[in-house]
Amino acid sequence: MNDADRQVPLNSADANALGDQPNRRSFMSVLSSIAMALGLTTGYGAFAAFAARFLFPSKGSETSQMFVTTVSSVDLGQTVAYQAPGGQSITVARLRENGDADDFVALSGICPHLGCQVHWEPHKDRFFCPCHNGAFNPEGAPTEGPPKDAGQSLSRYPLSIENGMLFIEVPTALPV
Repeated sequence: MNDADRQVPLNSADANALGDQPNRRSFMSVLSSIAMALGLTTGYGAFAAFAARFLFPSKGSETSQMFVTTVSSVDLGQTVAYQAPGGQSITVARLRENGDADDFVALSGICPHLGCQVHWEPHKDRFFCPCHNGAFNPEGAPTEGPPKDAGQSLSRYPLSIENGMLFIEVPTALPV
């Protein structure tokens, strides 16, 4: 009898190792299939969520009249920075002294081009964004720079005056 024909007895550890080999392969195959299915489900789920937000946009948030300041405390050409409950940065400027709400304008304090802070320049009668020299007229329409090229105006908020107090109508919740 030669060495090739001789059967070597296997101990129990070697037998279990050989017996587990196909089970280990099938386990890894099932595990990778599950991981791939989870990845596809997550990817398609995220796509569906974005598509649903695009196709069915949220309804406008609730707005509320909020106190800004007293009319007498803002001189002609002065501005008041206002932070709305929803987080919006708003600049309220006094442009005239006629005694009504049209004397004031409330515009977003954030440039629509890149999100930089704008400020009122009374000597030039404009709102100015220092990031890329964007400028807006007192009504919020773009007059210079990238906002004018893109036709991006500052968002405007309605104002009212009651008993010498200035109120602004703003969203009360964070934008979704």
